Amino acid sequence: MDLHYDSLFIGGDWVRPTSSERITVVSASTEQPIGSVPEAQEADVDAAVAAARRAFDDPAGWAHWAPADRAAAMERLADVLERRAEDVVQRVSAQNGMPVAVARQLEGAFPVVLLRYYAGLARDTATEETRPGLFGGNTLVRREPLGVVGAIVPWNFPQTLAAFKYAPALAAGCTLVIKPSPETVLDSYTFAEAVAESGIPAGVVNIVPGGREVGAHLVAHPDVDKISFTGSTAAGRSIGEVCGRLLRPVTLELGGKSAAIILDDASLDLQNVAEKLFTATLLNNGQTCFLGTRVLAPRARYTEIVDLFTDFAGALKVGDALDDTTQIGPMATAAQRERVERYIAKGRGDGARVTIGGGRPADRDRGWFVEPTVFADVDNNHTIAQEEIFGPVLSLIPYADEDDAVRLANDSDYGLGGTVWTNDPERGLAVAKRVQTGTIGVNTYLPEPTAPFGGVKASGIGRELGPEALANYQELKSVYLG
Repeated sequence: MDLHYDSLFIGGDWVRPTSSERITVVSASTEQPIGSVPEAQEADVDAAVAAARRAFDDPAGWAHWAPADRAAAMERLADVLERRAEDVVQRVSAQNGMPVAVARQLEGAFPVVLLRYYAGLARDTATEETRPGLFGGNTLVRREPLGVVGAIVPWNFPQTLAAFKYAPALAAGCTLVIKPSPETVLDSYTFAEAVAESGIPAGVVNIVPGGREVGAHLVAHPDVDKISFTGSTAAGRSIGEVCGRLLRPVTLELGGKSAAIILDDASLDLQNVAEKLFTATLLNNGQTCFLGTRVLAPRARYTEIVDLFTDFAGALKVGDALDDTTQIGPMATAAQRERVERYIAKGRGDGARVTIGGGRPADRDRGWFVEPTVFADVDNNHTIAQEEIFGPVLSLIPYADEDDAVRLANDSDYGLGGTVWTNDPERGLAVAKRVQTGTIGVNTYLPEPTAPFGGVKASGIGRELGPEALANYQELKSVYLG
């Protein structure tokens, strides 16, 4: 793969950047350069926002199209992305180390599903309703598109999480400036080409690859009406402060340190549950915000469950992200591997016991790999149990009884995901309701497009997915009728 681009996608066209600065993309599996793109500067962000503003303010533009017409354009975009899915998959996996089998299920398929889902909502959701008043007369309540959206997307699921933002925004009639992470920019060019091919009007979607400075300029831009951000809690706090000062709507989907609660009656035959356990605890090399990386196990079964997770992690195939059989690929960057390794060292230093992994694979001399690692004898107050590691590292924590399990699950600054594993679904549901989190699964976990997704506490504010996300890109207007 050797992909080089010289232009930015702004205003429906490929335009020259204002600077000669470039982003060089390096393969996580080989540590070799695989492409480069222009690095957007503040002036490019200004041009992109201006294009999005013109497209939004145009009296005959996207915001004023009939919802059915917007839906048809979104479905054309979905069709184009579906045809280009393998190109997206290969680019994402080469860049961030996501196993290609995972990328096909998510990066290749999820954006298409979301576009079609929100196209359907655009057609079926009324934008006006009349309510009878208590003082006589009626009120017309309108749902109008919010405006220009700044969408800031991380590197771990670059196309899926971009679609979390652009699909409902497009359905609502908003225009967008999307800032992909500098670690994953090549896939954004495939997306831009798909937008151009689909016939979505010029300026409705604009893309500005860049780092933190570009993101900060976009967040504070006076012509942006809403920010939607996925990333670290630290960055989310800074963005929230700016948006609060500007009284600008913001959605923040941030970090997590979710609990996987294994109840004392759970049947954990790996032949039956390994795939679901993998999705809930180690998906995308552990570089997933909702993962249940704190595994809470009953003391009476603790040794058994430690052995089970040790076997589970040890059986995973570590390898090149572009190998169809790989289950655990490399970390996205060298810096991310160093971060994970520091946490592993901290876990050892605090007295936790590594039962498997803990180092770099002996058979990998290239790539930013970390072995799947399981810690036993972890206290919930340990750093590895409280801070987000974002790598293939699980901490197994014993609990006394069900109430203790819930207490430990809630003893966290975060509240994004979680699971409960049990042979009694009703019991599992009862426990799930007691956990302070935005999402949780019983014997399974995977975000569902039709249901709201997001967190509480330090995991963010606002929700993505479901009809709730569409509402987040709409402004309410009440017209009092005499």
